[in-house]
Amino acid sequence: MHLLDNPVKDYPWGSRTDIATLTERPAPTPGPEAEMWLGAHPAGPSILAGADRSLTELIAADPLAALGADVLDRYSRRLPYLMKVISVARPLSLQVHPNAEQATDGHALGLYHDPWPKPELICALTPFTALAGFRPPEQAAMLLDRLGMAELTEVSALLRAGAVREGLDLLLQRRQITDRVVWAASAIHHTDYALIAHLARQHPGDPACLAPLLLQRHELHPGQALFLGAGVLHCYLKGFGVEIMGSSDNVVRAGLTGKPVNRAELLRITDPDALPLQITPAVTGEYDTPSPEFRLRRIQHGAGGRLPGSAPRILLCTAGTATIEHVRLRKGQSIFIPAAHSSPTVSVNGEIFCAEPGTRAP
Repeated sequence: MHLLDNPVKDYPWGSRTDIATLTERPAPTPGPEAEMWLGAHPAGPSILAGADRSLTELIAADPLAALGADVLDRYSRRLPYLMKVISVARPLSLQVHPNAEQATDGHALGLYHDPWPKPELICALTPFTALAGFRPPEQAAMLLDRLGMAELTEVSALLRAGAVREGLDLLLQRRQITDRVVWAASAIHHTDYALIAHLARQHPGDPACLAPLLLQRHELHPGQALFLGAGVLHCYLKGFGVEIMGSSDNVVRAGLTGKPVNRAELLRITDPDALPLQITPAVTGEYDTPSPEFRLRRIQHGAGGRLPGSAPRILLCTAGTATIEHVRLRKGQSIFIPAAHSSPTVSVNGEIFCAEPGTRAP
């Protein structure tokens, strides 16, 4: 077993307190801290504490011991998941991820960073707000109509006709009327319209700030989770949580960002019928998802014991303390348990999250 030092990403939408407080460092930090990565992703692998090598190098040195025969057979010499702590102080970009076939084909054409899909699950540590999945088309059309703008009637008509992707496309092209739409929305006292004004203050003139009228809003309480599969258009708005995903960099953005956008590709891979899944943990603390790449388990005080079977696992302590075999973790500390270490014993006096590969076939 190996204690981990994990890289922190300083994206501008992050908080200056959340991750620092979790890892028991002084807060506020000099700049924003958006994500802490726990895994073997090449863009930010965890480092073995007290050693001058990464988790990626540990896996490469003995992949069978680190990953186990099943993961090697399914994913070659690659840890298929990436665990993160994510702190959303400002909204993220409006984005979508490709499925496995789209990722493979797109990577071959140079569209994507890698040939893998990026399903993801966000589990809230604090109240967490996200936009994800389309509203019923009639409901979205009614919200647009309430703004009383003739320039939006064509968008509403497309939505009512079931042409959701075409309606989104047209809305994202209406840059010239965005300021007027924001003004009209600010006169209506409702959360979804207030979100438009909030997004527009950070991204003035960006028609993607109108997304709250087309997408469903999700409010997660601590311990609740949301699974986002391929094709689900989404945008995280605010909160702090533990995220687990397929280990991939494939993100296609439509707006609300300073990064490159690709509206045509986003529209091509967005599935208007794909909805997020609100996941309630089982009695064992496991969040069951359709993803073969990962499985997440939340273990709280008094619910320890032996973890079943053999798998490459990363455990993160998010509250109190935990003892993994003979190793004690404080809040913010994490450990990698290779597959060769079967059925480790866990004792929890607080809360930990355990990440491991899923059991479903790819």
